[in-house]
Amino acid sequence: MPVSAPSSELSLMPGQLLARGVCRHLLHHGFATVEELVPAPGLRVDVMALGPKGEVWIVECKSGRADFTSDRKWRNYLEWSDRFFWAVDAEFPVDLLPPDTGLILADGYDAEIVRMSPETPLAGARRKVMLHKFARHAALRLQAARDPAISLSGVFL
Repeated sequence: MPVSAPSSELSLMPGQLLARGVCRHLLHHGFATVEELVPAPGLRVDVMALGPKGEVWIVECKSGRADFTSDRKWRNYLEWSDRFFWAVDAEFPVDLLPPDTGLILADGYDAEIVRMSPETPLAGARRKVMLHKFARHAALRLQAARDPAISLSGVFL
């Protein structure tokens, strides 16, 4: 008898499956993660990770060539993290990705850091802003999970 995917997996888009695998992997390295965080108006990162020493990583998940080539905003994310990574699946043409960025191979269950991103440490004031955004985003996500009448902006629906 064939094993079917859990119903929760059927509703996830390919990029969301990659994000799940990335988040699971980073947890093993002591990172807490949130998905779809907005560091600045007009930007939304797929995964933001907060490390055990306060490091801030951003991971952009790309499900295919078209997804990557249509992304015009990724360079704007660099100023909001200490390290920047791409997360792709094993079929992705990795030669498309800029060599001066990190690379994570992922699937819906786990991931592997293949190329470490160069470190560009955040300024203290920017780090404080990102830690505040991370904490607020995580708290609102938890509250929304417990109370479906709350939106991620903190407004009752």
